Amino acid sequence: MKFKQLFAIPNVLCYIRIALIPYFITNYLHAEKAIDYLFSALILAFMEITDFLDGYIARKYHMITEIGKIIDPIADKLLQLTLLVLLLYHYPLAVFVLILFLIKETSMTICGLLSIHKKCRLDGALWCGKVSTTVFYLCMVTLILLPTIQRSFANVLLLTTAAFLLYSFIIYMRTYHQMLKRR
Repeated sequence: MKFKQLFAIPNVLCYIRIALIPYFITNYLHAEKAIDYLFSALILAFMEITDFLDGYIARKYHMITEIGKIIDPIADKLLQLTLLVLLLYHYPLAVFVLILFLIKETSMTICGLLSIHKKCRLDGALWCGKVSTTVFYLCMVTLILLPTIQRSFANVLLLTTAAFLLYSFIIYMRTYHQMLKRR
């Protein structure tokens, strides 16, 4: 692997996102005042912006690398898993979103490996995955930023996240099924 590919700007943004996860965890777990939660939400928003930017830069400037195809989804899933685990402290309903997330990601990993074995792969994320990720992050930022919101509103945000996760899971499974069936 070439040094230039390893340290392409999109990949560096992924490394930054991964490196910020422990800092985010520490900051969130030690938050006591509204300003602390605001700072946690800002760190999270910054990480989400790097997620958008790495994909945009990679596509626009033809900087897509093999390492980027691996590290970007790892960074995304680590951050999403971190958020769901952290939110368990404040919101018991998050456990259902976490379980759905784990089922979805495990199933997609298995289907992805099967599709590689059968020499057919999805070429990037489907639109429903992008929408689901956007909704996920909007809901998570809100929950991080406003830890004292009414439980009913928090539950609506968590259920909305779960609904979009479930929808994208169904679309991805259908897509993988059709793709693998053709092979």
